[in-house]
Amino acid sequence: MTRAVCLVIIAWLLITPTAAQSNNNPASEPTKIVLLGTGTPYPDPAASGPATAVVLDKRVFLFDAGAGVMRRINAAGLPINGVEALFITHLHTDHTLGLPDLIFTSWVMGRRTPLQAYGPHGLKLMTSHLIAAYSEDIHIRTYGLERETPNGYRVAVHEIQPGIIYDRDGVRVRAIPVLHGSWKEAYAYRIDTPDRSILISGDTRPSEALVNAAKGVDVLIHEVYSAARLAPEKRPGGEYWPQYMRSFHTSDIELGRMAARIQPKLLILYHVVRTGSPTNEELLAGVRAGGYKGQVVIGNDLERY
Repeated sequence: MTRAVCLVIIAWLLITPTAAQSNNNPASEPTKIVLLGTGTPYPDPAASGPATAVVLDKRVFLFDAGAGVMRRINAAGLPINGVEALFITHLHTDHTLGLPDLIFTSWVMGRRTPLQAYGPHGLKLMTSHLIAAYSEDIHIRTYGLERETPNGYRVAVHEIQPGIIYDRDGVRVRAIPVLHGSWKEAYAYRIDTPDRSILISGDTRPSEALVNAAKGVDVLIHEVYSAARLAPEKRPGGEYWPQYMRSFHTSDIELGRMAARIQPKLLILYHVVRTGSPTNEELLAGVRAGGYKGQVVIGNDLERY
């Protein structure tokens, strides 16, 4: 073998990563979406409260913390000792009932650093009340025989404004203000990673700001109800139900119109309000009637995309 050939081989070995080196690259695996919870306030055993994970290699970003979130995280095979960051769309109970579970269970399962939580104003007050409510538990777990990490339950709350709220190591999260009835603050989130763009609507009626922020995303994850099945509810105050839905949420036809403008590569329906018992076929037909012709699915808990 000539000296020149040896030099070429050595140079190739120096600049070509090994398989082990490639596996250590944070962007070596594609970004995944894990639907942890796709439900609504109705306690459906098959659909936990709203919670969506965006996973990049070993990094987990959680959007909303509905009831059952920690059990869904475990069922999905994601780390149970904490996420890199939590983002709350708004402070309705169905989106936050799993927050104490996330705070304290991840601590008991080994979290040592503060949970980084981003969301609307009011999240600090909610979190401080939760910490106070569980003060006896914290004391026993810290100073009793369990000897949990002191202060490992802590939460670093970031009350946000519209715009880029997280930008670290190739992951950027933008908060988009949306219209959710009488809530003063509600947000959708756009997530951009090295290989994928995703927008999660949270709860919202049709929103021009959301359309503008989402145009051309790879995946749009959006709440929905059936326009054809909208009718007054048979309960006290139920006569206001159609007015409530139009003010707080997005119909299948309205979503179809929005998606036709956004043109995502994939539209995932979640937080499906099943009042009137619409079938999946009816919901999909409503989206088509709105004008969206692209790929659309109805999401279920623990599905991955």
